[in-house]
Amino acid sequence: MSNNSTSSKKLQESIEQIMKKTQYENFDEWVRNFSLNLPNIWNESSARSLDPSKDQTYNKNNHSAIVIGRGPSIKKHDHLKLLAESDYDGSIICCDGKLIDVLNAGITPDKFSKFYVTTIDPYHAIKRNYDNEIVDTYGSKIKGIFTVLTNPDAVERARQAGIKIHWLHSLFDYDEGKKSFNQISASMVRAKNHTNGLPAIQTGGNVGTSSWFISWQILKCATVALIGINHGWEETDSWNTILSHGKNDEISKNLDQNSLTFKKLFPKIYNPDFNCNCILDPLFQFYSAALKEFISRSPEWLTTINATEGGSIFGDSVVCKKFKEFLLDVKN
Repeated sequence: MSNNSTSSKKLQESIEQIMKKTQYENFDEWVRNFSLNLPNIWNESSARSLDPSKDQTYNKNNHSAIVIGRGPSIKKHDHLKLLAESDYDGSIICCDGKLIDVLNAGITPDKFSKFYVTTIDPYHAIKRNYDNEIVDTYGSKIKGIFTVLTNPDAVERARQAGIKIHWLHSLFDYDEGKKSFNQISASMVRAKNHTNGLPAIQTGGNVGTSSWFISWQILKCATVALIGINHGWEETDSWNTILSHGKNDEISKNLDQNSLTFKKLFPKIYNPDFNCNCILDPLFQFYSAALKEFISRSPEWLTTINATEGGSIFGDSVVCKKFKEFLLDVKN
């Protein structure tokens, strides 16, 4: 094996170890969150109740969704303004971190009645995504989809705003069988009221990918457009910003930014569909690769559209088009 191959292998192993550490470093918090949420989980709705296919008139080909993330392209291309001024009548699935901005932009459940917000992360800081007067104003008309691992203070703040809570499982260790936390927590949920259990989704490690899964697995939409789901950085973003993301500072410390190793950790890739470049960091490499693999394996009846007009989500089974074009297409 060449020195370059050995170096690349060690680099990949190092990234994987850090990602694994990141995934499980909050395990105790997950258990605590689930324990405190369990009484409410038993007494509140399953995300399965949002499935529209129970309606005899349902036709999945008539259902579309827009997943809204926090990526930089959403501001760069005025996507919220375009959506707010449109007459789009499909589902809006808003990642929690963008909820306040989306509502302030005029994208509200008064105009877009099929309005959902998704929370996957277990951190207490998620509470701030719901702690705003505009969320209180529209909360009673918003359907919330929460993982059972969500911090209970965040769920309670959403509940206080009037958001109706719908629960699901996020899969992360189900492959370990009966000893996995996924299996144990699912058994506990089924012990009362939810005898058929809750739906479970892959998350890809982030709320954007989770929302993509929800759009077709739960809401049964045959067309899903992504805005603000870049899974990458703009070329104009500063290295200080990039290196402050996730564990980037830990992964890249003591590395020369001109070195081959650094360039492998933070590659610049070309998006041929939108004729632009973006920069990936190790976390976005993980997110991007996972989402693209999930999309490539998704059902044939599902069309996933990257309408971010940038980012790293392109390739097999991904349709790339400008958001304005998507809005015109679904209107006709």
